[in-house]
Order: sequence, then C-alpha cells, then structure tokens
Amino acid sequence: MPEHADQPDDFAARRVAQAAEGAALALDHGHVMAWEQSGSLSGLPVVVLHGGPGSGSSPRHREFFDAAKYRIVQFDQRGCGLSTPLGETAHNHTGVLVDDIECLREHLGIERWLVFGGSWGAALALAYAAKYPQRTSGLVLRGIYLTGDADNDWFFHGAAAFAPEAHARLMQLVPRRWQRSLLTWLERTFRDGDEERKAAVAAAWQRYETALADPSRLDAMDSVPLSPAPAATWKKYTVQAHYLARRCFLGESMVMRCASDLRSVPTALVHGTLDFVCRPVNSLRVQHAIVGSRLAWAQGAGHDPLHPESKRLLCAATDRFHADGDFSRWPTEADA
Repeated sequence: MPEHADQPDDFAARRVAQAAEGAALALDHGHVMAWEQSGSLSGLPVVVLHGGPGSGSSPRHREFFDAAKYRIVQFDQRGCGLSTPLGETAHNHTGVLVDDIECLREHLGIERWLVFGGSWGAALALAYAAKYPQRTSGLVLRGIYLTGDADNDWFFHGAAAFAPEAHARLMQLVPRRWQRSLLTWLERTFRDGDEERKAAVAAAWQRYETALADPSRLDAMDSVPLSPAPAATWKKYTVQAHYLARRCFLGESMVMRCASDLRSVPTALVHGTLDFVCRPVNSLRVQHAIVGSRLAWAQGAGHDPLHPESKRLLCAATDRFHADGDFSRWPTEADA
C-alpha cells in the first residue's frame, strides 16, 4: 500500500539528478528501470523496495542506514517514479518485479544483500527472498501489506471510519452500483477513462490515503478544495489499481507461504501501533510465520516510516544487522 514518504513532488528534481548519473537498466518489453546508489561502495549492500504499488523511491529512504557502512541501492519499479514508460501496466506484475530485483543485483555485481521494504515493498521483499534466499542476507520489513482481500477491504472500506470525509469524497465519484466492487471500477477507470476523470479520481484517492497515513493533517486537508491530480499522480494510481485489483498477483496465502519458507533468513519487523493503512496484525502474523524473526512495535506511529518511533527502530535494526549479521540482539530494552 502507499508509503507516506513517497511523493510525486520529488519527481522533477530526481529526474534531473538521475539523468546526470545515467543510472538506467533496460528490461524487457520496452521497460527501463531507473536506479541509483548512495552511501559507501565498499559498505554492506542493501536494496530498498518502495511501496505503492505505483509509488517510487525517495531520497529520504536512505535515512534508515548509516551511509558510511551501507551501500544503499534504490530503484523504481516498472511504471513507477523515474522508470519508463511511466504508468505502464503491460508486462508489469509481481513475477517480473522479483526478477528485476535479481537482474539489478547481477548488474551491480553484488553477491548478497539486505532487503528492506515497507508496505507493498515488504510483500515484494518476501516474494523476492522466497525465490532467491541465497541472495538475501536478511530482511527488514515495515508496515506489511499482505495483498489479500482482507487488506484491500480494510483500506477502502473498514478504515474509512478514521477518515470519513476524505472517504466520502472518493466514494462520491464512484457509481453506486460499483461501490462494493471498488477496485474493479478503479482499475477500469484508470485503464479506459479520460484524463480528466483519472485526474479527479486520483486526487480523491490521494487525499484519502494521506488522511489515513497522517491523521494530523486532516483538518488542513478538509479545508482545501480538491484540485485535479497531475499526470504523474494519476499514472501512479494507474499502476496501483492494476496491482490491487489483482491482489498484487500474490494474495495473502502466497505471501504467508513465502514468509513460512524463510526459516534461515534473519528478519526484523517494525509496525506502527496506529497504522490505519496496513493493519498491525499483519506483522504479527508474519513474525509467527518466520521462525526466529523479531518484531518491534513503533508506539504511536502510523504508516509513515519517518515517524520518529518507526525511524528510530528501523535505524537500530540496520545498525544491529551491520554489527552482527542478524537481529538476535534487536530490539534491546532501549529500542523497545
């Protein structure tokens, strides 16, 4: 599901920087992956998987790692961020994303890496690690989205109780006969609708998810009229609707099966106790499925990975992994 740190406002500035670096990797069927790395080239490799689906990498996601100790690799998934073509859903599914991650690892000559993912990125991390466990030195998972009907129903209907006005604005755009088949309608709208319609729906969707991710902004948002979303935003939601309408080509049972297969992969999980986007019970279930994994609760945090408590726990986890190669001494009493 959406990551609050992923904002399309970054795109223009990042596009200039990306072009200067020339960091692009040709994939199949015309897709081109935008990637970048930071930190120390001799540091411990980590790949950061952004959320969404449909969002993009953010420079702020580097803040979870000591740049002197980590080689931080980021990329934008197919159709996302700076990858091209933006908003493309053809030849875009979880199976190819998993292999794209492996393709990038081979391209960079990295033997094994820590896989860090939040929200949808956490589910993608589990799918990658299950297929390529020998290439995964560890997992750091935050605010897990399990990709199933229960999570989708919670986000689009159950969680509406916490953001009723923003939810009502979204549902006003949906014909009554489609309101219980909302994902089908959203996918069709972004696939076949005109740009004006896409812009209006994307603006309402973004307002709703922001209201859930950061309830402190509710009063300010509700007082501002909705403006049509720019193309970069509705293309983001085109990809997201494509994935969510198909349970991200995984589904909850498959994600849990991937988790249960990871008995030998060190795993740390962080989840905000007030996460209204992805239910905290998700991380508890994954922690039970991965033997030896460790879970820490970010007290008072929502879905935003940069909430002080979430960030503190995530930074402590990556520091501990660099020191020990596992999470057996995380979280400490000071972390919890």
